[in-house]
Amino acid sequence: MILIIMGVMGAGKTTVGRLLAEKLGWEFVDADRYHSPASIEKMRAGISLDDRDRAPWLAALHAAVLDWTGKQHNVVLACSALKRAYREQFLTGPEVRFVYLRVPFELVSARLKSRQRHFATEDLLASQFATLEEPEDAITVEASRSPQEIADEILKHLRG
Repeated sequence: MILIIMGVMGAGKTTVGRLLAEKLGWEFVDADRYHSPASIEKMRAGISLDDRDRAPWLAALHAAVLDWTGKQHNVVLACSALKRAYREQFLTGPEVRFVYLRVPFELVSARLKSRQRHFATEDLLASQFATLEEPEDAITVEASRSPQEIADEILKHLRG
């Protein structure tokens, strides 16, 4: 199974994703590592990516999801996947599921002010919320709680 932890930057995708992968005994992958150096520099400068910038990133992630599912490899992928069209590129079969970390703007803003050594800046936050198309077909979890509580709730949903 590929479990995609999605949401705006600062929602806790990486923290929760790592914790969840550890609990499940699965591999954790951060989609940020698939961004080109040019895209990372653009975001570091506080410039939002557009769909042209995201196209090669999404294509690389699509190929990775196909590879993982083909090998029946279980992965927790932290990926913003803000638009429905982006998420559709990952839906390669029933083994791909989304978890949406819903979080208020004010909380994310506060988190980002304390974040160290990450290329995405607080300046990009408003554009992330403007781009976000909340999913209707995902496990939705309120992400204002502790990472442990969020991971436990996701596990409850998965174990049904």
